[in-house]
Amino acid sequence: MTVRRIVPNLHAPDPPALARFYARVFGLDIPLDMGWIVFLGEAGGQEIAMQAAQEGGSGTELPVISIEVDDLEAAEVAVRAAEAEIVYGPVTEPWGVRRFFFRDPAGNLINTVIHI
Repeated sequence: MTVRRIVPNLHAPDPPALARFYARVFGLDIPLDMGWIVFLGEAGGQEIAMQAAQEGGSGTELPVISIEVDDLEAAEVAVRAAEAEIVYGPVTEPWGVRRFFFRDPAGNLINTVIHI
């Protein structure tokens, strides 16, 4: 399994407004606005990325970070081997990702995802 990127999730009661703030202040682009989550980055790549969100999607709690991998099944095996609790999924979401959430040893909610 290879990690492709790690993205922080900033909690926001109004994700589009917070995204516009960061876009204005730091000159970031908004490539995707789903209402409950807004993706920020730079045109032409994912070198810089962050998200503002109300929830984690599908009515879930907002994870503190998203880790994109190239092999979700291998990531699940590794998480289970580390005896971390998987609290959501694995599930295929209607917006084109397959993912699961787990709690790390400190209790942080982590989204592990692959684009399909």
